[in-house]
Amino acid sequence: MTYVDPVAQEFASGAFYEKAGTEYYLSKAKLESDYASVRFERELRLFRKYCSGGNVLDVGCSSGAFLFQLNQRFPGSYQVLGTDMSGPPLNYAESRGVPVLRSPFLETSFERNQFDAVTFWAVLEHLMNPRQFLQKAVSILKPSGFCFVLVPNARSLAIRLLQSRYRYVYEQHLNYFTRQSLRSIIPEDFSVVQVRSTHFNPLVIWQDWRHGGREVSNSERARLLQRTNSWKQNPLLKPAKALYSCAEAVLGRMNLADNLVLVLCRRNSSERKEDL
Repeated sequence: MTYVDPVAQEFASGAFYEKAGTEYYLSKAKLESDYASVRFERELRLFRKYCSGGNVLDVGCSSGAFLFQLNQRFPGSYQVLGTDMSGPPLNYAESRGVPVLRSPFLETSFERNQFDAVTFWAVLEHLMNPRQFLQKAVSILKPSGFCFVLVPNARSLAIRLLQSRYRYVYEQHLNYFTRQSLRSIIPEDFSVVQVRSTHFNPLVIWQDWRHGGREVSNSERARLLQRTNSWKQNPLLKPAKALYSCAEAVLGRMNLADNLVLVLCRRNSSERKEDL
């Protein structure tokens, strides 16, 4: 397991995200990217495979884009709720019709067996105590409810080529997960449904290689995401998109894509007895 030690106080307390909430998460480029129709294509496809309706909690929801897309594409199927540390993005989420909670996830009292699904999209790598967050998810999921996790892949092609020059090896990320280390923090009340490697951005690899690992500003990150989403929606680039999809699929099978996705299912009482 690779992790940051010691952790700067602003990341341990979450104060950094309150400060960065306006600068990055609410920048024009970032919001346009997050609310683009192609932004959560993979996550929504995976999510719908296991959860076709019900109560959904998105932990670390930021500006609410995932939940917004879920409601827009499948109206009436879900009752959604988001929570995060940063106030300004939550204000924006509410302005787009996404209900939110403003208290820290670990300190919030939820009803037991309240949710059909809990999601952690690009969240656990920011946390000092990721296992505690998963344990909390167990307690609020219905039996046979699903938990979805996405984190950067510490064995990706990008990290193998670039190592510390890769832009996602940076101060906000406190943990760097491999398949093995990600599985090692799963509470025993979860069964593993799927672990896979997904997403691939060759432009990031090219830029970080060319620039030799210089620090990439939040505004640059947002502009690149905006540009990438624009290309995905351009009908003239369909042949290139097909080639890209093939490359991503190959890298995914080799566990070399940019991210790891974990799908967990809360065991019911009979399954726990069988294990004992």
